[in-house]
Amino acid sequence: MINITELTQLCDSLGCRITPECSLSEYITFRFGGPCRALISINSAASAAKLIEYLKADSIRYGVLGRGSNVIAADEGFDGVILMFGSDIARIDIEGTVMRCEAGALLASACVHAQQNGLSGMENLFGIPGTVGGALYMNAGAYGSEMKDIVVSAEYIDENCNICTISVQDMELSYRHSFFSGTSNVITSVTLQLSPGDPVRIKAAMNECMAKRSSKQPLDYPSAGSTFKRPEGSYASLLIDQCGLKGLTCGGAMISEKHSGFVINKGYATCADVMELCDKVKTVVKEKTGYQLELEPVILR
Repeated sequence: MINITELTQLCDSLGCRITPECSLSEYITFRFGGPCRALISINSAASAAKLIEYLKADSIRYGVLGRGSNVIAADEGFDGVILMFGSDIARIDIEGTVMRCEAGALLASACVHAQQNGLSGMENLFGIPGTVGGALYMNAGAYGSEMKDIVVSAEYIDENCNICTISVQDMELSYRHSFFSGTSNVITSVTLQLSPGDPVRIKAAMNECMAKRSSKQPLDYPSAGSTFKRPEGSYASLLIDQCGLKGLTCGGAMISEKHSGFVINKGYATCADVMELCDKVKTVVKEKTGYQLELEPVILR
């Protein structure tokens, strides 16, 4: 049982904003999802640690959100508390060629900061929708670059609510996976090592990267981003195309006709629609090609 009055008092003492019975559809880029019992905007690692300690002590379920991309939220909502790492914990500091980003900083903002300070290494990551913390959690990447190429260390709250530091060598970074994946460890900041570069050339590379995204991806529809992980030896979009599934719909969910690696929300999709569509795609692709597709987004339920 969540004591909202007590939790609100704790949030007030920590300077964190709390919204009871908050609809997740407002915070998920897919634009669907039921309510959570409360959404708390985190403002520091210390506040997050104290809140997590309180929630664990009372056996209250909690989840973590950044920008809400790469997430599928259940129609029935989340029976617990969502800790939102957004604009209240989004500071970006640069010292020489080292950039430290709080977990809620948008990855796109970090890319712009790097460019403005003549730092190279993030160009291909520009346009990935999400926070720096979320990008590290999934080891986000695009066009041959991944977070593992530039990360040095991270600060996180461990399973005992201690604030710890981990080096890149211990992060177990691989394709869409990290040490944090599937655990209750919560990233609070990320330190990146970049290289000196020409701001004009960096900006041109970022613009080129964004142009590729705009031309190939269905950015005008709500989605969670890329829906399926890349199977070893092929590409999800290629397999879906080969199976003639482009444009397939279930309710308000559709395999994008622009890029079949994306499931999009036509405006009235539910979580049930998306899951039914993804199950159909996985079944047909397995039957026709032998490949077993896996979902890339985290399911919040």
